[in-house]
Amino acid sequence: MTDFIPFGITFIAGASYGFTTVLVGQPLDTIKTRMQGMPSTAKRSMIVVGKELFYREGVRGLYRGGLPLLLGGSLMRSAQFGVSGKARDVLRSSNLPHYMIWGMFDYQVVLAGLAGGLGRSVNREATVFMVGSRTIVSFIHKQNDFERALVEIPTDFFKVRQQVENKYTLKSILDGAGVSMARNSLLYTSFMVYVDLSKQLCSNGYVPKVFMVEDGNGLSPFSKGAICANLAWLTCWPMDVIKTQRQSGNYPSTVSSYTLLKENFVSGKLLRGLVPGLIRSTISNGSSMVVYEYVHVHLSQMAGVSRRDMT
Repeated sequence: MTDFIPFGITFIAGASYGFTTVLVGQPLDTIKTRMQGMPSTAKRSMIVVGKELFYREGVRGLYRGGLPLLLGGSLMRSAQFGVSGKARDVLRSSNLPHYMIWGMFDYQVVLAGLAGGLGRSVNREATVFMVGSRTIVSFIHKQNDFERALVEIPTDFFKVRQQVENKYTLKSILDGAGVSMARNSLLYTSFMVYVDLSKQLCSNGYVPKVFMVEDGNGLSPFSKGAICANLAWLTCWPMDVIKTQRQSGNYPSTVSSYTLLKENFVSGKLLRGLVPGLIRSTISNGSSMVVYEYVHVHLSQMAGVSRRDMT
């Protein structure tokens, strides 16, 4: 029960992060998605896309696709933070050797971030096996890839289809499932790696004080959410473009993700929607991290447990 409390706190804080992200960032996410997934907006700026939608549907139009993301996204985000936190604790308490990849990246943070990225499947658990004198951490899921897709893919699929105003069939729900899972894993793993790297930079005095917490050991909540999330999005942006196009229904389902990647590269659309995407990420992830930290700190104090950092 004692071990469950920190996990539960991280789970609730993660849900509050997901809720805040939708509330603050959905309008810009809708503009980004329409720029990526609607061929009719291929040559229009984010301002034109946003104005057209707002004049036609008002604020409601800008929040297209917000309901499925609000209901499912908060749960997935909480699972993401919760599984990552549990994986980190298991790795930290194991007998595995500790070393830095290229002297900068903590491989345990990478593994924990990867577990969190896959943690949107919800039904996933971290298990520790003893083999001889070595401890091997294995992340075992109860469902296969198809069942995992049934949990994590539909929420984002419904969001995208509503944002691009396209109908769907039950058969099409898993369109883009593979690239979506790959994007989710890379996005969250990158985010955790950048959070850990930012702590090292802060401790060594490379970051201006205005962006740090008072003790100088890390970024402030807003800076952490905004800067690290933006870097993570930049790391996987081409995959996000392909994911949106695969889920939008505006591109042939018979065309592979690799073919779409080549076509977007040749046409110069591989970074489509980047500007509204990064603006949204700055505002929503910065605000969401402030909420996350507030909820995590106060629930930890109420439960009488020590506050655990993300990495």
